[in-house]
Amino acid sequence: MAEEESIYDEVEIEDCFYDETLQIYHHPCPCGDRFEISISDMRDGEDIARCPSCSLQIRIIFDASDLPEEKKPEAPQTTATVTA
Repeated sequence: MAEEESIYDEVEIEDCFYDETLQIYHHPCPCGDRFEISISDMRDGEDIARCPSCSLQIRIIFDASDLPEEKKPEAPQTTATVTA
């Protein structure tokens, strides 16, 4: 498999940084940028984090139980206007 050949490293999820706002895990890349993978991709079984600046990829080692709870989107609050 071509993807297997291009894996730069395997990294434990504990060694990654979690951005709660963006819902992504990231890890420093040797090129100076960072590898990124989204929580939703990880929940879908994806384990490859990619660097947007170079061709390097890493495999994230994790169990589904390692992932933070899924954030539910908040329902927009609406204000009802009552007219008489």
